[in-house]
Amino acid sequence: MTEIVALSERNPQVSSEELLAGFHPSYRFGEVSFDTYIPDSAYPSQAGAVERLEAFAASMKAPKKAGGLFSIFRRDAKKANGKNGNGQPNGLYLDGGFGVGKTHLLASLWHAAPGRKAFGTFVEYTNLVGALSFTTTVEVLKEYTLVCIDEFELDDPGDTVLMSRLMRELSDAGVKLAATSNTLPGALGEGRFASQDFKREIQVLADQFETIRVDGEDFRHRGLERAPEPVPVGAEVQSAKENFPDEKVFAVDDWAALTKNLSRVHPSRYRELVKDIDVLVLSNVTTITEQAMALRFVVLADRLYDKDVPVVASGVPFEQLFTEDMMAGGYMKKYFRTVSRMTALAREGHLGEKAL
Repeated sequence: MTEIVALSERNPQVSSEELLAGFHPSYRFGEVSFDTYIPDSAYPSQAGAVERLEAFAASMKAPKKAGGLFSIFRRDAKKANGKNGNGQPNGLYLDGGFGVGKTHLLASLWHAAPGRKAFGTFVEYTNLVGALSFTTTVEVLKEYTLVCIDEFELDDPGDTVLMSRLMRELSDAGVKLAATSNTLPGALGEGRFASQDFKREIQVLADQFETIRVDGEDFRHRGLERAPEPVPVGAEVQSAKENFPDEKVFAVDDWAALTKNLSRVHPSRYRELVKDIDVLVLSNVTTITEQAMALRFVVLADRLYDKDVPVVASGVPFEQLFTEDMMAGGYMKKYFRTVSRMTALAREGHLGEKAL
């Protein structure tokens, strides 16, 4: 029997321990490996990235077993300036457009690496610092062999200083780092704030990483048409039940009510917000016109995509999710990624095409 719930009525609470326990690849990338990544022969950099990441994983050694979640132990051999014994950076930075498989590669590295490791999006790490404090976050993550940061971006000066310090301290402690982004390390923050005033912090970040370019097309839409036509208003639930008769939990929400609730729930809790959802049904989707809400929806879209939640929606197609100014502004790469991912989920929800 189908259960109908509303995300707009939820206000999940997440403890610090639960936040840490969630730092692993999502369901979508729960069993990926380097072998399941199929490089596009038209872009040799993809095969090159696999080879470099496999070597990076093989170079890691599992640390001594930690005593507990918040136990503190120092590594015997700290590395100066975030470099290993050969003078190379302790981190790899996958740079490339959206949809070229960077997250697949990052998750494959996580699975291949030994010891204790963390995998999360950029915003999840900043939220973790907010929940635990900077000092505690550093001490906890120093116990890890590898820290993976997906979708690395700098949206404001505070994040720049915070992540610069965090990456430097972890790298100096010998923790291996790996990140994905649509922006080269030295260009982080451009178009978002006065990044020229934070060149030192941005350079510190860049110094922690060896950059690996991953070229290619958006694999989610190779050869695909535009986003599917929205379903008629009033037919959303019926359409979803016909397309997904065996799914158990449907989240059915009016767009205005959902976005209003997103403004009240902290993005660090969006994973908990959708954790039991099988299908998302949205009515009367409209274009987002406020930047703050747009950035919150980016986080929600990532959580939906991670969990592979099909979307059935009425209103405007997801190609029109953000204004033209937003799609040409400082956060354009975030918004293009979100449109790409929501389109893939909508194609699954409307047309039955599995989102890759």
